[in-house]
Amino acid sequence: MTVYTCPKGHASEESDFCDTCGSKIGAAPSPEAVTIPDSSPKSSSEPPCPHCGAPRGGSARFCEDCGYDHSTGRVPQLDSPLPGPPPGQWTATVFADRVYFDANEVDGVTFPDGAPEQTVTLPAPQVRIGRSSSSKGTTPDLDLTEDPGVSHNHALLTLTIDGQWLVSDLGSTNGTYLNDEDAPLTAGQSRTLKDGDQVHVGIWTTITLHAPSG
Repeated sequence: MTVYTCPKGHASEESDFCDTCGSKIGAAPSPEAVTIPDSSPKSSSEPPCPHCGAPRGGSARFCEDCGYDHSTGRVPQLDSPLPGPPPGQWTATVFADRVYFDANEVDGVTFPDGAPEQTVTLPAPQVRIGRSSSSKGTTPDLDLTEDPGVSHNHALLTLTIDGQWLVSDLGSTNGTYLNDEDAPLTAGQSRTLKDGDQVHVGIWTTITLHAPSG
């Protein structure tokens, strides 16, 4: 395309009079012919995406709109469903266990009849079990100060990356027992817990683990 410049500087496609201001072209400074490159979009020789119809960008393998693979003819699919909401938290019921107390047969210690049962949520990643002491600087997450058989740093509940809770003994004086087992955990030994397992510590305390419902 050839355009001409009128005396007022307008670009005109007409060679005699400016198609903008009507000035005669050629009366003033000689017209300057300018050739404007053709910038109209080039039509792609590649066919559009057969899945969504979007234009294909050159020889690109994947459709930018739907992800269609021009090489395999497949549309990407998720192999597994998206992860759901995080599971609920485990809880534990802590109570004075008369059966466990009687089995210990500790002289001079009275069972705390009427001691309230409590249900606590187990926060990740760890729950320290023991007795609080300002002199020893211990502030356990699960404070069992009322039970004289519990050590200040008695046991530890730990949530693994697999979502399982473990119980470990921290070298307690009177040991940590699991369910009806006769032998306590050794210091540093860990055991995996499941729903309904009972951890016995001190003289009368039993901790029952509860998995999230649903």
